[in-house]
Amino acid sequence: MFATMKMVSKMKFINAKQILSSYSDGTQWFGCNYNMNIYKGCCHGCIYCDSRSECYQVDNFDEVRAKANSSIIIENELRSKRQKGIVGTGAMSDPYNPMEVKYKLTREALELINKYHYGIGILTKSDLVLRDLDVLLKIKSHSEAMVNFTITTDDDNLCKIIEPNVTGSSDRFKALKTLSDAGIFCGILLMPILPFINDNIENIINIVKKAKECGVKFVHPCFGVTLRQNQRDYFFEQLDKHFVGLKDKYIHIYGNQYRCFSPKNDELWKVFKDECIKLGIIYNMNEIISELKKTKGMKQLSLFD
Repeated sequence: MFATMKMVSKMKFINAKQILSSYSDGTQWFGCNYNMNIYKGCCHGCIYCDSRSECYQVDNFDEVRAKANSSIIIENELRSKRQKGIVGTGAMSDPYNPMEVKYKLTREALELINKYHYGIGILTKSDLVLRDLDVLLKIKSHSEAMVNFTITTDDDNLCKIIEPNVTGSSDRFKALKTLSDAGIFCGILLMPILPFINDNIENIINIVKKAKECGVKFVHPCFGVTLRQNQRDYFFEQLDKHFVGLKDKYIHIYGNQYRCFSPKNDELWKVFKDECIKLGIIYNMNEIISELKKTKGMKQLSLFD
């Protein structure tokens, strides 16, 4: 079974009229033209998650709910869109939460994305995505197919504290290797890097080196964390629980700032860029999008052929 995944027997369904966002030009976030959130809420328990913020209006954030009739809605939307493009998923709620093991709503969506010849850009912290490698390869035969794993630390022990309910970092690296070997365009979202917790040079270098070993094409970083509203309150509660005394340091240095960059930001950026250049890994968003576009429709032999 996939790492940290547990079977879930029952899930709440909520009504939705629309699941895909309106079309955007794809020049910003990993080239995605549409955004798709089948699930609402997230049970990963990451102490830093910005999606807890009040502005997103997600009540009972730790409870995962699914949008009723999601496959019917998505098919109607894909069929009626005037412009093809890349459908991004995972920005607000991980598409591979434990509920997905049983309900397979993300897999159904991928099959529809393949049917109507759209591309896919997945952001996840779960190796359950490997289950759908066969569908990803079908999408890759005609459009862009990208899997982006968030990895903030190479230390599994620290991972269990700051991301308690996710696939461990080491297993995410293994999943990246499997996907990359199969020809999927893969990357790492290296954020957030939490000041005074994982903002050290050793961590950054280790992640970039492991990315290279796994065949990852890009690493996109942010050496800091965003804090606002009730998200800040939750984060501070977790600091008091796991990093005693650190909350006061955050309050003293950052106050109520939204963007809290590491005091080592400049140093970490230099080390990060030097390591990426040395290993041939891209990190600039424009270049990432450019390289992704080049993969559209590229065919490659695989174990599924």
